[in-house]
Amino acid sequence: MTDKIRCAWCGSDPLYMEYHDVEWGTPVYEDQKLFEFLILETFQAGLSWITILRKRENFRKAFDSFDYNKVSQYKEEKIGELMMDAGIIRHAAKIKATIANAAAFMEVQKEFGSFSKYIWNFTTGKPIVNSWKTLTEVPATTPLSDQISRDLKHRGFKFVGSTVMCAYMQATGMVDDHVAYCWKRTSKS
Repeated sequence: MTDKIRCAWCGSDPLYMEYHDVEWGTPVYEDQKLFEFLILETFQAGLSWITILRKRENFRKAFDSFDYNKVSQYKEEKIGELMMDAGIIRHAAKIKATIANAAAFMEVQKEFGSFSKYIWNFTTGKPIVNSWKTLTEVPATTPLSDQISRDLKHRGFKFVGSTVMCAYMQATGMVDDHVAYCWKRTSKS
């Protein structure tokens, strides 16, 4: 695993390398997984992604395996339990946003048939393959992440700013931001 040349952001941490090699930039079309990434990215806002990765299993347990039907029904008692859970990020506004996002997620499903159809429509159903040579070229936001952020906020989603949505698009493979020297680069041009 360490002999491959990867995007520099994952460094030499085995958890980061595995995430980079197996998940990051791989297209995700399943609603449950798209919801998981949405929640993890919202919790990541202002923190490092490795912090979230290290707590990912705790998040799965705490948030009922990211079952948006269950999460949308959380009440004050559950919020209190989550605020006491040292295994996750204990941030009241992000916890409440997760509950609101679960309800908004299901509204999008009703309107579009699935969240996947909705979110992937922004890229016409295919990943956008960028051609960055170095990590410093990869933007934190794009006009598309701005657009998705605005639309999600309009639909009642919280903690979905442009930076969060840019990271979400990268994580779910809506964009391929693997740099030119990375072994996982979609097309070596």
